[in-house]
Amino acid sequence: MWIWRHLPGGTAARVAGSVLLVVAAAALLLFVVFPWVEPMLPGNAVTVR
Repeated sequence: MWIWRHLPGGTAARVAGSVLLVVAAAALLLFVVFPWVEPMLPGNAVTVR
């Protein structure tokens, strides 16, 4: 994997860095990208009776 070769440190540091990158990407998607895109998606007018 490209990112694995470019992360500094030993195996433990690379695993920690990889986990941190995945968590940061997921947080960015969940808290920034998805709320911004949601109004543009079809099917927003859902009514539950």
